[in-house]
Amino acid sequence: MNLPTVPAHQLAERPVERRWLIDELWGDEAVGIVGGEPKCCKSFLALDMAVSVAGGVPCLGRFAPTQTGRVLLFAAEDALHVVRQRLAGIAAAAGRELADLDIHVITAPSVRLDVERDRDALTETIAALKPTLLILDPFVRLHRIDENLSGDVAPLLAYLRELQRRYHLAVALVHHARKGGAKMRGGQALRGSSEFHAWGDSNLYLRRHGDQLTLSVEHRAAASISAVSLQLAIDGDAVALSTVDRRPAPDTASDVAAPPPTPTLQQKIEAQLAAAAAPLTAATLRKLCHTRNATLTAALAGLVATGRIRRDPSGYAISR
Repeated sequence: MNLPTVPAHQLAERPVERRWLIDELWGDEAVGIVGGEPKCCKSFLALDMAVSVAGGVPCLGRFAPTQTGRVLLFAAEDALHVVRQRLAGIAAAAGRELADLDIHVITAPSVRLDVERDRDALTETIAALKPTLLILDPFVRLHRIDENLSGDVAPLLAYLRELQRRYHLAVALVHHARKGGAKMRGGQALRGSSEFHAWGDSNLYLRRHGDQLTLSVEHRAAASISAVSLQLAIDGDAVALSTVDRRPAPDTASDVAAPPPTPTLQQKIEAQLAAAAAPLTAATLRKLCHTRNATLTAALAGLVATGRIRRDPSGYAISR
């Protein structure tokens, strides 16, 4: 039996307004990677995409969704109450209620893309819910293969590509970057096989240099935007990533632009705790915030006293 074909000039054209799911950030029905080293807010970015598509609000407070629809999410590393807390905080930052957003969370304890039974279950779930966006976070918890072997990785990515084509959805796969890859291009720094970089239609890479978090964007079929500076903003229960405006360079020596304010130690502590899936010890916070023990102890005491954070037997956490 012959394969179906069509003359090239009869291929359907995609209207300009349908080129993006999220303007400049993620293509329409694109598959791709949200990548970065640990503690670079990859999960926060993926959840921000979910709120954007489900709620029709700008992702990162800047990139408007061109389409809206249902989102299907599997967060393999975070407890369900943490997922809810983060989604609610991102929604609040965008002025939306979580209950109003069409986001469905897979609650199965595990989903293995290298197990036929799990692939069938995921396929049936997508067929029933018809999501616009599927988010899987992170890839390392979705299999027991060797990520360095192309022959192991390629079939799993091919399955996700098949889902995208069959059900006309976008797929965002959260994946870790290798340690020490800060000087490499984003795609080359991804952990494991080069199949990950080659697979993506839209790829987002997060990198942290000291306190500075930077997002770079890469598209297969569109021009990429310049790197974007991000920060984890906290306003009460609203915790979300947002872009940091950069003022244009001054025209004269006398017209000097003021640098962005440096976060206080208390703000750094709250940002680290908000991004963590579990309480953090004082020792861990001292390393993450790059501060002396005495300074950290005083800051923690002040935050606890004002009710901003709480101290549990296992460490410190954001108060809710």
